[in-house]
Amino acid sequence: MSKKKFKVLVIAEAANPEWASVPLVGWSHAFALSNACQAHLVTQIRNKESIEHFGWKEGVEFTSINTEKLAKPIHKLSQLIRGGGNLGWTINTALQSLIYPYFERCVWNKFKELLKDGEYDVVHRITPVSPTAPSYLAKKLKTINVPFVVGPLNGGVPWPKEFPEMQKKEKEWLNTIRNAYKLLPGYRSLRNNATAIVCGSKATLEQMPVDIKHKLVYQPENAIDIQRFSLKNSICNEHHLKLAFVGRLVPYKACDIAIESIQNLAKEGKVTLDIYGNGPEEQKLAKLITELNLEKYVTLHGFVPNTQLQNELVKADVFLFPSIREFGGGVVLEAMALGIVPIVMDYAGPAELVDEKCGYLIPMNKRAQVINSIKYIIEEIINDKDLLKEKRINAIQKVDNLFTWQRKAEQDLLIYNWLINKEDKPDFFNKPKNIKRI
Repeated sequence: MSKKKFKVLVIAEAANPEWASVPLVGWSHAFALSNACQAHLVTQIRNKESIEHFGWKEGVEFTSINTEKLAKPIHKLSQLIRGGGNLGWTINTALQSLIYPYFERCVWNKFKELLKDGEYDVVHRITPVSPTAPSYLAKKLKTINVPFVVGPLNGGVPWPKEFPEMQKKEKEWLNTIRNAYKLLPGYRSLRNNATAIVCGSKATLEQMPVDIKHKLVYQPENAIDIQRFSLKNSICNEHHLKLAFVGRLVPYKACDIAIESIQNLAKEGKVTLDIYGNGPEEQKLAKLITELNLEKYVTLHGFVPNTQLQNELVKADVFLFPSIREFGGGVVLEAMALGIVPIVMDYAGPAELVDEKCGYLIPMNKRAQVINSIKYIIEEIINDKDLLKEKRINAIQKVDNLFTWQRKAEQDLLIYNWLINKEDKPDFFNKPKNIKRI
């Protein structure tokens, strides 16, 4: 397949090389496509300055769309309802979905003549990643016979019944009426008129209507930048097992569970835990560390910039990440790329990235049982650190083979070939198992 074969209009309302989470995913995916084909990015104006800092020029590599007259007041309303920017993500997603079609309408008005003239072979919407986000473009593009690829979409993971208190702490009351998004204008249009829908998780795949299965492709949402995660940890720490946690310090990330699970082993001098990240739980975690007398063994480092993270994370032997409701789990891939063996919950995003060959999966149980399971695994590793060697190698290889942004762009080209050149429908991964929970 020759480079620059396809002309792709990449839609990513959130795409920012200097931010984290979805904006970084949007940017990384778009940038990978720019190296694999003739891609032009369309994004929201809030990302313009960061993209120009990266070296791209407005009107050449990208176009910014100004929707601030709606975006700003909705952002303020979201902050007010959520009580800040780190909790109540379902509320934020719902509000954003109400105004997102306006962004696509602006995109259509800007590019409709070029699209009608055949300037682009395909339009690929990367963000928003939420499956609740409707589409104004889907029907428009179908009428002019321009293939419309959407995704990877990711979301809708049910709250595990074992942790109802976490849902309250996260202010996720709206999650109980989440299916109301199906009433939004553009919800059915997206599913009916998109040419292909890329599902970034098993949960999202299961939510899709049966009658559109022919247009669905399963492709996990996240990948890693091999430039930012190029180091490799190949030797275990001799004197103790070094553990690391990376993520926003919010309730569902369950950093407190990580701390409690290692308290006795830490006091015995067998493990240490480094925590990288910040958020509303930071003070509570600091208090917990003090109450358990773990100040010598557990360190809260605060937020570490993306450009510096690998230099710290690569020092660890094990990535301890007991998040109970993780959609994607990009940070797990980052740890694996460095050769840090992950311990994650056997649920949602991380469980689609980690298997027994490259890490450890903790069954979803009550809090005390999860803590005991983690403790058991860590003790097992302490008694035989050779257990990490093969898992470390397998983790690195799995990321290299499937989960770099270059690989994802190559997978996208196969999707475009399927739609445009009528080649076989791609199947990048084994058919995902059912994860419905009662």
